[in-house]
Amino acid sequence: MKKMLTKEEIKEAINILLELYPDAKAELNYSSSFELLIATILSAQCTDVQVNKTTEKLFKDYKTPEDYLGLTEEELGEMIRSCGFYKTKSKNILATSKLIVENFNGQVPDTLEELITLPGVGRKTANVVLSNAFGKPAIAVDTHVFRVSNRIGLADSKNVLDTERDLMDNIDKKTWSKAHHLLIFHGRRICKARKPLCKNCPLTDYCSYFKEEINDGKDC
Repeated sequence: MKKMLTKEEIKEAINILLELYPDAKAELNYSSSFELLIATILSAQCTDVQVNKTTEKLFKDYKTPEDYLGLTEEELGEMIRSCGFYKTKSKNILATSKLIVENFNGQVPDTLEELITLPGVGRKTANVVLSNAFGKPAIAVDTHVFRVSNRIGLADSKNVLDTERDLMDNIDKKTWSKAHHLLIFHGRRICKARKPLCKNCPLTDYCSYFKEEINDGKDC
């Protein structure tokens, strides 16, 4: 049965990841809080690589919420089609731009409570913006963070919200934002969804998943 690591073990695991990925950071390209917000909305069920290809063109002409208000959903949809779910994303981006102009004087709000009032912005997107654009401690739980943290034993939860709470309880607050990037990097490079590369992982002395697989005689 999987178990959560102790706080001391979690601290040691995070330190190992810091050594492994010293340059871990957001892989979305942006030059403002608004651009990061748009890029993060686009990243839902889409790779950062594809989002960056799309925004490289999009952000040349559309840099502020006001810039988007002259577009129709169909026009914007064609520009972001390659990111998938483009109709929903187009609708949300235009509605969010309108609310930012009308309710927040054209500026992206810098609190979780305000951000999640924007269409298409849930806790994950809000925490990404808070952490990367505003430098506030936050842990955004995407698919990588959810998978890796629960596999290793940094969390022991069956849903995203409880995983976020576990991580906030178990990781030093000043490390929250960095830990988010470390877990994403590890999930993309070693702790992959279908076939984790356990033989290449420096966390096997701590990882609950690895210990369970070994105990069960499985090869991960």
